[in-house]
Amino acid sequence: MRSHARILVADDDPELLEVVVEALERWGAEVARADTGAQLIERLAHEAPFDLIITDISMPWMSGLQAMYSARTVGLGTPVVVMTALSEERIPAQVTGLQNAVLLRKPFDLAELERIVARLLPSAQQGAAAPR
Repeated sequence: MRSHARILVADDDPELLEVVVEALERWGAEVARADTGAQLIERLAHEAPFDLIITDISMPWMSGLQAMYSARTVGLGTPVVVMTALSEERIPAQVTGLQNAVLLRKPFDLAELERIVARLLPSAQQGAAAPR
């Protein structure tokens, strides 16, 4: 993973949030976290730019999809990984509608997450070895 990539992770499940954050930090990322859709929007507004956003769909106040559609409306094009355990038929189309977004079905393993992150951050492999 690209050294010092800034990633925002949002999930209301504290255990999953912790696992994902710890994995990303081990891979060399600087990680901010949010546990609600409102906090996701707040962090985007006050701590941007991020190189990648990873969000759950189901969260209190505002879903991850609603938060990302709002961010897209104001021009934020940051790549997004949308996590969900929901099996609603419309979800893949909603994620595709975000543009520059990938759906990650729960449960997933960390190797799958790492492959997706590396694909969305194309300079991940080269940047990890390059000095800053």
